[in-house]
Amino acid sequence: MSHHILLIEDNEQNSYLVSYLLQARGWTIAHAADGPTGLALADQAVPDLVLLDIQLPGMDGHEVARRLRTNPKLTQVPIVAVTSYAMQGDRERCMASGCNGYIEKPIDPDTFAGQVEQFLGTPS
Repeated sequence: MSHHILLIEDNEQNSYLVSYLLQARGWTIAHAADGPTGLALADQAVPDLVLLDIQLPGMDGHEVARRLRTNPKLTQVPIVAVTSYAMQGDRERCMASGCNGYIEKPIDPDTFAGQVEQFLGTPS
């Protein structure tokens, strides 16, 4: 099954790696380099999943997640934080802001797509 993934990530190398790994599964990737662009893209074409960096310029990922959750079209879309924030409490802050999951950077190319797939579930 082909999935539509929205990646909100400002680092070009991370974006390239994530896109490469997920496109290899046949999934479509839309990319936003900042929160406001990501919010607009999610509203225009509701994705199956949002992969969200927390350390973004201007509007951090916590705020992006909160705003995604206020959009009625996006309430059922899983949001997974993909972040280098790995200190005690960071995972809890991500979940409290509306994320459904948390993947630490640096990502493992061998397991990343499988980790992401766990959040996609099966269509209802």
